[in-house]
Amino acid sequence: MSIQELAPSPDELRRAMSAFASGVTVVTGLDEGEPVGFACQSFTSVSLDPPLILFCADHRGRAWPRIRTSGRFSVNVLAEQQEDLCARFGSSRGLKYDGLDWDVSRWGTPALSGVLLRVHAEVYDVHVAGDHDVVLGRVLEVEPLEDERPMIFYRGGFGVDAESVPVLDEPGLWGWGDHWG
Repeated sequence: MSIQELAPSPDELRRAMSAFASGVTVVTGLDEGEPVGFACQSFTSVSLDPPLILFCADHRGRAWPRIRTSGRFSVNVLAEQQEDLCARFGSSRGLKYDGLDWDVSRWGTPALSGVLLRVHAEVYDVHVAGDHDVVLGRVLEVEPLEDERPMIFYRGGFGVDAESVPVLDEPGLWGWGDHWG
């Protein structure tokens, strides 16, 4: 068999990778004074010296190109009970900041309320990888805020127990169909 015949389809890869539990964040920025943001589960630390973090953003998203242009962003790590915030920023529909409690950080980025952690950073480097950009950010400040349980995305739903509600297959929800980023 050839490599192409063995390679998984996008759906097969998505389902297989859902076995890897990840936290959920919202990446926020300001573009010409307008707040933008998107839900993101591909976030990690990269280096302690210099302090670097990484996230991946879909090329088809609307928020990431605007955040990239501004040069600065905040990663807001969601708490377990913030599914509404995840849904708001994971959807391509609606105005994400309408009626939402948020402030502008000293770094000029939207800071969401009630999150576990905020990481403020500037765009350090961007690498194209398939249909996504791999974004390296130089950390400007970390703000540990709440001591709650994190939101976990696992097997297409929130939480790791058997009672988590799958969201991958439901049309129009915040997940894959809306192309985070």
